[in-house]
Amino acid sequence: MRRLILGTAGHIDHGKTSLVQALTGTNTDRLKEEKERGITIDLGFAEFSPSPDLQFGVVDVPGHEGFIRNMVAGATGMDLVLLAVACDEGVMPQTREHLDILEILGVRKLVVAMTKADLVDEEWIDLVVEDTHRIVAQRSFEDSPVVPTSVTTGLGLDQIMNHLIEQAKNSPQRTSDDLVRMPVDRVFSIRGTGTVATGTLWGGSISKGREINFQPSKISGRIRGLEVHGQQVDKAFAGQRVAVAVSGTSISTETLQRGQVIVDSLEWSVSSIVTVEIQAINSTSWLIKHGQRLRIHLGTDEVMARVVLLDSKEIISGDKGWAQLRLERPLLVRVGDRLVVRSYSPVTTIGGAVVAEVCAPKRKAIDSKEADLLKTVTRGTGEEILEATVGLAGSRGVTKTDLPIKTGLSPQVCRNVVAKTITKGFKETANEVFGAAMAKKTTSKIKEAVTKFHKNFPLSEGIRIESIRNEVAVDDGGRLTDLLIDEMERDEIMKVEDGLVSLVDHTVDLNSDQEFLATKILELYETYGLQVPEVRFLPESLNGRDDLWPMLKYLESRGDLVGVDQELFIKTSVIETTLERVLNELGGQKDLAPSDFKEIIPVSRKFLIPILNYMDKMGVTVKEGDNRLVIKGN
Repeated sequence: MRRLILGTAGHIDHGKTSLVQALTGTNTDRLKEEKERGITIDLGFAEFSPSPDLQFGVVDVPGHEGFIRNMVAGATGMDLVLLAVACDEGVMPQTREHLDILEILGVRKLVVAMTKADLVDEEWIDLVVEDTHRIVAQRSFEDSPVVPTSVTTGLGLDQIMNHLIEQAKNSPQRTSDDLVRMPVDRVFSIRGTGTVATGTLWGGSISKGREINFQPSKISGRIRGLEVHGQQVDKAFAGQRVAVAVSGTSISTETLQRGQVIVDSLEWSVSSIVTVEIQAINSTSWLIKHGQRLRIHLGTDEVMARVVLLDSKEIISGDKGWAQLRLERPLLVRVGDRLVVRSYSPVTTIGGAVVAEVCAPKRKAIDSKEADLLKTVTRGTGEEILEATVGLAGSRGVTKTDLPIKTGLSPQVCRNVVAKTITKGFKETANEVFGAAMAKKTTSKIKEAVTKFHKNFPLSEGIRIESIRNEVAVDDGGRLTDLLIDEMERDEIMKVEDGLVSLVDHTVDLNSDQEFLATKILELYETYGLQVPEVRFLPESLNGRDDLWPMLKYLESRGDLVGVDQELFIKTSVIETTLERVLNELGGQKDLAPSDFKEIIPVSRKFLIPILNYMDKMGVTVKEGDNRLVIKGN
């Protein structure tokens, strides 16, 4: 069963609702005011199966200029459209605006019903059909069938049905393997059922008992019941009109409202800044100017935004350019989404935008490389889109949970594409994906950091991994750095020992002067025993040397000295003898104050405390409050 969304469009009183009723048997005017006034004010819905393997969810939108916002809410997500143009009036202002909106939203499948054909003669019908053909062809609908119809006589209804079936064959199927997303268009309460939210399921599938989330409010709930066109079901699929009964501590008609979106994961972040390719429609006299305040429509939501043009100062009718929308309220948006752009005041449709970057970093301008990457995101193949997306992310990478949102690809397609790009030098950590260029750049930075360290500290075995992470500064908790170091270790470019990274051919070779210095230091520390001074108080003959500290750290790494505090080193053999005495003489004793160690460690309190802390670290003592327990010796 193919499930698609069929929408209506057209000027007020051109017979959209009557046409839908003739085709489906359902009167989509559900509000008392709509029935009394004879016009559609809000969205109406019906189910329609013109063939056994095809099911339409029909969205009937209002045609009155005062309800264009509702029309946009219904039109977003349509797969194909049935446009009503009355034969007695022809194309009218809202007809044109609806066509502009449909073109902005990327709708390409259109069937035109020339309604009320029974009210005019054939010669007039030929004239309005020709005129309608010309106007729709000015947009992207040049091959759309135009059929004179009458709900009174039944003229053309079979043809309309056949054209819809034919158009549906070439319409891409909405996938239930995609992310769950359902813009909410109504919220109400039913006694015995509770709070109910309705909408069109754009992607994925939902089932009874499942946890869902409402964005951007971040309210969570559980599905207690599902209906598809009045029929209770256990599961609903993409392309269906769905009523969701929701339970939860924060769920009510006050907390849920039109414009929110049902998703199945709180990990789907909302955006305050999006990068878009924005276009002014041909029929507008408006300019889109840098800093202009605009109305942005997506699904059932409307958000105000300031536009920041990135490659021009203004966009004239028919032109396009790159821009960022600084949203005044967060919006749940995905790459590839099409936005309707309307002026702030007076309110009219002036353009559209395609989303190329969500949760975007602030940009004031873009260079040609960034523009090419953004263009690829909106026009490329799956693999090209992913490569461009991680290229734009740079050192931030893209988390795997964000990939379907930041590429517009389904989760399964993302997994398949990632597997292919890994062979091209892309890197995949536990949480993120990084581009080949970023991986190559980070690898070079790691090599530079290690080489620089060897040059500055020739007596050190290597640089600590933590220091490399800080130097490379990839914002992922060090995962990419660790991955690349592991790869270089396997390729025998680097070696890693005790958390120290060095070039594989790096060795510490002391010259005769350094050998003399090492011997002198060790002899001196042997003489000091535990009564060691801080490094700054060592004899002037040592403190005057630039290589004193590197030599001390080298002797520490070699195991000859132990650093018990920042400026306090003790000969390893001396501290080991001390630890052995503590175990032998005090092993098993509790509540020992620092003064109880003075006989074995005859130093001032200033030096005693660091030595006791070192014993804690080595597991010889256990600190309990201000006192210590000495473990039992063997």
